[in-house]
Amino acid sequence: MEQLTSGLVVEHVSKTFFSQDGYFTAVEDVSFTLNDGEFLVILGPGRCGKTVLLNMIAGIEEKTGGSILYNGQEKTGAHPDFGMVFQSLALMPFKTVMENVELPLKLRGVAKEERRKTAQHYIQLVGLTGFEKSYPHELSGGMKQRVGIARAYTANPKVLIMDEPFGQLDAQTRYSMQNEILRIWEAERRTVIFVTNNIEEACYLGDRIILLSDCPATVKETYPIDLPRPRDMVSREFLSIRTRISDNTELAI
Repeated sequence: MEQLTSGLVVEHVSKTFFSQDGYFTAVEDVSFTLNDGEFLVILGPGRCGKTVLLNMIAGIEEKTGGSILYNGQEKTGAHPDFGMVFQSLALMPFKTVMENVELPLKLRGVAKEERRKTAQHYIQLVGLTGFEKSYPHELSGGMKQRVGIARAYTANPKVLIMDEPFGQLDAQTRYSMQNEILRIWEAERRTVIFVTNNIEEACYLGDRIILLSDCPATVKETYPIDLPRPRDMVSREFLSIRTRISDNTELAI
Protein backbone atom coordinates (compact mmCIF):
# COMPACT_ATOMS: atom_id res chain seq x y z
CA MET A 1 0.00 0.00 0.00
CA GLU A 2 1.34 3.42 -0.96
CA GLN A 3 2.32 5.76 1.82
CA LEU A 4 0.86 9.15 1.04
CA THR A 5 2.41 12.34 2.24
CA SER A 6 0.32 14.53 4.48
CA GLY A 7 1.55 17.25 2.16
CA LEU A 8 0.47 17.90 -1.40
CA VAL A 9 -2.86 17.20 -3.09
CA VAL A 10 -3.70 18.85 -6.42
CA GLU A 11 -7.43 18.78 -7.15
CA HIS A 12 -9.03 19.84 -10.47
CA VAL A 13 -6.56 22.71 -10.92
CA SER A 14 -6.97 25.01 -13.91
CA LYS A 15 -5.35 28.21 -15.11
CA THR A 16 -6.85 30.63 -17.60
CA PHE A 17 -5.16 33.87 -18.60
CA PHE A 18 -7.43 36.80 -19.43
CA SER A 19 -6.57 39.86 -21.50
CA GLN A 20 -8.25 42.51 -23.64
CA ASP A 21 -7.88 40.17 -26.61
CA GLY A 22 -9.74 37.31 -24.93
CA TYR A 23 -8.69 34.38 -22.80
CA PHE A 24 -6.29 31.46 -22.99
CA THR A 25 -6.44 28.27 -20.91
CA ALA A 26 -3.01 26.79 -20.13
CA VAL A 27 -3.96 24.09 -17.56
CA GLU A 28 -7.32 22.36 -17.29
CA ASP A 29 -8.64 20.07 -14.54
CA VAL A 30 -5.35 18.53 -13.36
CA SER A 31 -5.47 16.29 -10.26
CA PHE A 32 -2.86 14.14 -8.48
CA THR A 33 -1.56 13.31 -5.02
CA LEU A 34 2.15 13.37 -4.28
CA ASN A 35 3.57 10.36 -2.45
CA ASP A 36 6.04 10.81 0.38
CA GLY A 37 9.65 10.52 -0.83
CA GLU A 38 8.50 10.01 -4.41
CA PHE A 39 10.38 11.03 -7.54
CA LEU A 40 7.40 12.16 -9.61
CA VAL A 41 7.96 13.11 -13.24
CA ILE A 42 5.55 15.36 -15.13
CA LEU A 43 6.05 14.71 -18.84
CA GLY A 44 4.59 16.79 -21.64
CA PRO A 45 5.35 18.57 -24.90
CA GLY A 46 6.86 22.02 -25.03
CA ARG A 47 4.57 24.93 -24.20
CA CYS A 48 1.79 22.59 -23.03
CA GLY A 49 1.41 24.26 -19.62
CA LYS A 50 3.91 22.24 -17.55
CA THR A 51 5.69 25.30 -16.17
CA VAL A 52 2.41 27.06 -15.41
CA LEU A 53 1.33 24.00 -13.41
CA LEU A 54 4.62 23.97 -11.51
CA ASN A 55 4.40 27.67 -10.80
CA MET A 56 0.93 27.21 -9.29
CA ILE A 57 2.21 24.40 -7.07
CA ALA A 58 5.20 26.52 -6.03
CA GLY A 59 2.96 29.49 -5.29
CA ILE A 60 4.44 31.73 -8.00
CA GLU A 61 1.27 31.69 -10.11
CA GLU A 62 -2.35 31.94 -8.93
CA LYS A 63 -4.77 29.27 -10.11
CA THR A 64 -8.17 30.14 -11.56
CA GLY A 65 -9.87 26.89 -10.60
CA GLY A 66 -9.54 23.89 -8.30
CA SER A 67 -7.47 23.62 -5.14
CA ILE A 68 -3.92 22.85 -4.03
CA LEU A 69 -3.83 21.42 -0.52
CA TYR A 70 -0.73 21.16 1.63
CA ASN A 71 -0.93 19.50 5.04
CA GLY A 72 -4.70 19.54 4.65
CA GLN A 73 -4.89 23.32 4.13
CA GLU A 74 -5.32 25.38 1.00
CA LYS A 75 -1.86 26.42 -0.21
CA THR A 76 -1.63 30.06 -1.21
CA GLY A 77 1.61 31.71 -2.22
CA ALA A 78 5.14 30.48 -1.61
CA HIS A 79 5.87 28.09 1.25
CA PRO A 80 9.25 27.37 2.90
CA ASP A 81 8.70 23.61 2.49
CA PHE A 82 8.91 24.01 -1.30
CA GLY A 83 12.13 24.62 -3.22
CA MET A 84 12.57 25.12 -6.95
CA VAL A 85 15.32 24.53 -9.51
CA PHE A 86 14.73 26.34 -12.79
CA GLN A 87 16.11 25.58 -16.23
CA SER A 88 17.58 29.07 -16.12
CA LEU A 89 19.47 28.93 -12.83
CA ALA A 90 19.88 32.68 -12.27
CA LEU A 91 23.08 32.22 -10.28
CA MET A 92 24.56 35.46 -8.97
CA PRO A 93 27.55 36.01 -11.33
CA PHE A 94 29.41 38.15 -8.80
CA LYS A 95 29.10 35.56 -6.02
CA THR A 96 31.22 32.45 -5.50
CA VAL A 97 29.83 28.92 -5.36
CA MET A 98 29.77 29.10 -1.57
CA GLU A 99 28.03 32.49 -1.60
CA ASN A 100 25.42 31.30 -4.11
CA VAL A 101 24.67 28.12 -2.18
CA GLU A 102 24.39 29.81 1.21
CA LEU A 103 22.20 32.65 -0.15
CA PRO A 104 18.80 31.23 0.99
CA LEU A 105 20.09 30.96 4.56
CA LYS A 106 21.66 34.41 4.44
CA LEU A 107 18.32 35.88 3.38
CA ARG A 108 16.73 34.17 6.38
CA GLY A 109 19.24 35.79 8.70
CA VAL A 110 21.07 32.58 9.63
CA ALA A 111 24.44 33.19 11.30
CA LYS A 112 27.47 32.96 8.99
CA GLU A 113 29.09 29.96 10.68
CA GLU A 114 25.89 27.90 10.58
CA ARG A 115 25.00 28.75 6.99
CA ARG A 116 28.56 28.03 5.80
CA LYS A 117 28.43 24.63 7.50
CA THR A 118 25.10 23.79 5.87
CA ALA A 119 26.19 25.09 2.46
CA GLN A 120 29.42 23.07 2.65
CA HIS A 121 27.41 19.90 3.30
CA TYR A 122 25.42 20.36 0.08
CA ILE A 123 28.43 21.49 -1.94
CA GLN A 124 30.03 18.19 -0.96
CA LEU A 125 26.81 16.29 -1.68
CA VAL A 126 26.66 17.58 -5.27
CA GLY A 127 30.36 16.88 -5.85
CA LEU A 128 31.71 20.44 -5.94
CA THR A 129 34.18 20.27 -3.05
CA GLY A 130 37.20 22.38 -4.04
CA PHE A 131 35.13 24.82 -6.10
CA GLU A 132 33.75 26.85 -3.18
CA LYS A 133 35.63 30.01 -4.25
CA SER A 134 34.91 29.66 -7.97
CA TYR A 135 32.56 32.02 -9.82
CA PRO A 136 29.78 30.86 -12.19
CA HIS A 137 31.70 31.92 -15.33
CA GLU A 138 34.47 29.51 -14.32
CA LEU A 139 32.10 26.51 -14.22
CA SER A 140 30.74 24.16 -16.87
CA GLY A 141 27.00 23.89 -17.53
CA GLY A 142 26.71 20.72 -15.46
CA MET A 143 28.61 22.29 -12.57
CA LYS A 144 26.31 25.31 -12.62
CA GLN A 145 23.35 22.94 -12.39
CA ARG A 146 24.94 21.34 -9.35
CA VAL A 147 25.26 24.77 -7.73
CA GLY A 148 21.57 25.40 -8.39
CA ILE A 149 20.60 22.05 -6.88
CA ALA A 150 22.81 22.62 -3.84
CA ARG A 151 21.30 26.07 -3.35
CA ALA A 152 17.77 24.64 -3.48
CA TYR A 153 18.65 21.90 -0.98
CA THR A 154 20.29 24.38 1.38
CA ALA A 155 16.88 25.98 1.91
CA ASN A 156 15.82 22.59 3.38
CA PRO A 157 12.67 22.01 1.28
CA LYS A 158 10.46 19.00 1.86
CA VAL A 159 9.34 19.13 -1.78
CA LEU A 160 11.87 19.97 -4.50
CA ILE A 161 10.38 21.16 -7.80
CA MET A 162 12.64 20.91 -10.85
CA ASP A 163 11.55 22.58 -14.08
CA GLU A 164 13.43 20.96 -17.00
CA PRO A 165 16.76 21.51 -15.21
CA PHE A 166 18.82 19.59 -17.78
CA GLY A 167 17.14 20.89 -20.93
CA GLN A 168 20.02 23.15 -21.96
CA LEU A 169 22.81 20.62 -21.37
CA ASP A 170 24.53 18.55 -24.04
CA ALA A 171 23.58 14.86 -24.18
CA GLN A 172 26.62 13.52 -22.31
CA THR A 173 26.33 16.06 -19.49
CA ARG A 174 22.59 15.45 -19.32
CA TYR A 175 23.08 11.71 -18.75
CA SER A 176 25.69 12.47 -16.10
CA MET A 177 23.35 14.89 -14.30
CA GLN A 178 20.50 12.38 -14.38
CA ASN A 179 22.67 9.96 -12.45
CA GLU A 180 23.79 12.72 -10.11
CA ILE A 181 20.28 13.85 -9.24
CA LEU A 182 19.30 10.24 -8.50
CA ARG A 183 22.36 9.85 -6.26
CA ILE A 184 21.47 13.02 -4.37
CA TRP A 185 17.80 12.01 -4.15
CA GLU A 186 18.69 8.58 -2.78
CA ALA A 187 20.99 10.20 -0.19
CA GLU A 188 18.40 12.75 0.97
CA ARG A 189 15.08 11.08 0.05
CA ARG A 190 13.26 14.36 -0.37
CA THR A 191 10.10 14.40 -2.44
CA VAL A 192 10.78 15.56 -6.02
CA ILE A 193 8.53 16.87 -8.80
CA PHE A 194 10.59 16.80 -11.99
CA VAL A 195 9.35 18.24 -15.29
CA THR A 196 10.69 17.15 -18.67
CA ASN A 197 9.68 16.77 -22.31
CA ASN A 198 12.04 13.80 -22.79
CA ILE A 199 10.45 10.34 -22.57
CA GLU A 200 13.70 8.47 -21.96
CA GLU A 201 14.66 10.86 -19.16
CA ALA A 202 11.23 10.45 -17.58
CA CYS A 203 11.46 6.65 -17.65
CA TYR A 204 15.00 6.69 -16.27
CA LEU A 205 14.25 8.99 -13.33
CA GLY A 206 10.65 8.58 -12.28
CA ASP A 207 8.84 6.41 -9.76
CA ARG A 208 5.71 7.58 -11.53
CA ILE A 209 5.10 9.57 -14.72
CA ILE A 210 2.14 11.88 -15.25
CA LEU A 211 1.74 12.39 -19.00
CA LEU A 212 0.17 15.71 -19.97
CA SER A 213 -1.67 16.51 -23.19
CA ASP A 214 -0.98 19.39 -25.53
CA CYS A 215 -2.17 22.79 -24.32
CA PRO A 216 -4.33 23.16 -22.37
CA ALA A 217 -2.51 20.65 -20.17
CA THR A 218 -4.70 17.84 -18.89
CA VAL A 219 -3.66 14.50 -17.39
CA LYS A 220 -3.59 12.13 -20.34
CA GLU A 221 -2.39 9.08 -18.40
CA THR A 222 -0.35 8.07 -15.37
CA TYR A 223 2.39 5.43 -15.55
CA PRO A 224 3.86 3.79 -12.43
CA ILE A 225 7.48 2.79 -13.18
CA ASP A 226 8.27 -0.33 -11.18
CA LEU A 227 11.85 -0.86 -12.32
CA PRO A 228 14.86 -1.23 -10.01
CA ARG A 229 17.63 1.36 -10.06
CA PRO A 230 20.06 1.82 -11.69
CA ARG A 231 17.90 1.34 -14.78
CA ASP A 232 19.11 -0.23 -17.98
CA MET A 233 17.89 1.93 -20.89
CA VAL A 234 18.19 -0.96 -23.35
CA SER A 235 16.47 -3.61 -21.24
CA ARG A 236 13.25 -5.14 -22.57
CA GLU A 237 11.26 -3.78 -19.62
CA PHE A 238 12.56 -0.23 -20.03
CA LEU A 239 11.98 -0.20 -23.78
CA SER A 240 8.45 -1.57 -23.29
CA ILE A 241 7.48 1.29 -20.97
CA ARG A 242 9.15 3.85 -23.22
CA THR A 243 7.23 2.52 -26.23
CA ARG A 244 3.88 2.56 -24.39
CA ILE A 245 4.38 6.23 -23.54
CA SER A 246 5.68 7.23 -26.97
CA ASP A 247 2.65 5.57 -28.62
CA ASN A 248 0.42 7.83 -26.50
CA THR A 249 2.06 11.17 -27.29
CA GLU A 250 3.67 13.18 -30.08
CA LEU A 251 6.79 13.65 -27.95
CA ALA A 252 10.09 12.44 -29.36
CA ILE A 253 11.83 9.60 -27.57
